[in-house]
Amino acid sequence: MSTKKNRTPAIDIGISAGHREKIVKGLSALLADSYTLYLMTHNFHWNVTGPQFNSLHAMFMAQYTEQWTALDQIAERIRSLGHPAPGTYKEFVKLASIKEVEGVPKATEMIRHLVTAQEATARTARQLFPVVEAASDQPTADVLTQRLDVHEKTAWMLRSLLED
Repeated sequence: MSTKKNRTPAIDIGISAGHREKIVKGLSALLADSYTLYLMTHNFHWNVTGPQFNSLHAMFMAQYTEQWTALDQIAERIRSLGHPAPGTYKEFVKLASIKEVEGVPKATEMIRHLVTAQEATARTARQLFPVVEAASDQPTADVLTQRLDVHEKTAWMLRSLLED
């Protein structure tokens, strides 16, 4: 009797295992920053108060909704490269460059925290480009470009709220 084991075929997409591992490391950091930013934005949506309540409540909702969709795109790219996506708070805390905000800040401080977190997430995405370019990984470059566009634009819009 023959005992054949079902084996998953090796990944052969034109990106070496070493490059895929480096890309996944960067995407995992981006996923952690993105999730931390998502959670911060959703928290602020729930807890914002003050004269700007209506506009900030709606703005934060639009932002966290967009971020929620992005989480899936990043995680699915990690899976496409043959690695598990991090998915626990413990992993995200280790991987994220963004620190959680304790307590409930005032609305203006919420905006400041979000600007900082949006910019940090953009930096995390941007740092991965040299690795992605070296591997000729255009799909990941596309994800990074999309995320940079969103994070930089959102940071600008939030920063505009802080101007006199």
